[in-house]
Amino acid sequence: MVDSIARVKHIRVTPQKARRVVALIKGKQAQEALAILKFAPQSASEPIYKLVESAVANARVKADKDGEFLDEQDLYVRNAYVDEGSTLKRFRPRAQGRAFQIKKRTSHITVELATPEVAEAAGTSKKASK
Repeated sequence: MVDSIARVKHIRVTPQKARRVVALIKGKQAQEALAILKFAPQSASEPIYKLVESAVANARVKADKDGEFLDEQDLYVRNAYVDEGSTLKRFRPRAQGRAFQIKKRTSHITVELATPEVAEAAGTSKKASK
């Protein structure tokens, strides 16, 4: 029963574009998600690929610390979401002395990995509380 979380903050990808990529990997097996991200044409797929790799490494370290066996083939993406980060505001000169604002958006991306045992335990605890 291993679960791990990895986050990246202030990444220079708009949240809308990152959410398109994150939707591709939700609920998938971690190794399958890495394969999908490796060949996805979107520019947001590279930082998300690194993030999923980091979450797998975090799970490995957590399992070693707890003395548990971890098969990386069992890990799957339990949850992945993108929150909006701070916006960098820049100005672009326009005709007749005007200035237009350019918003350079950033994202906070979170990926949660888990093994199936953790998902079953979470599901049974929710049923018991009802």
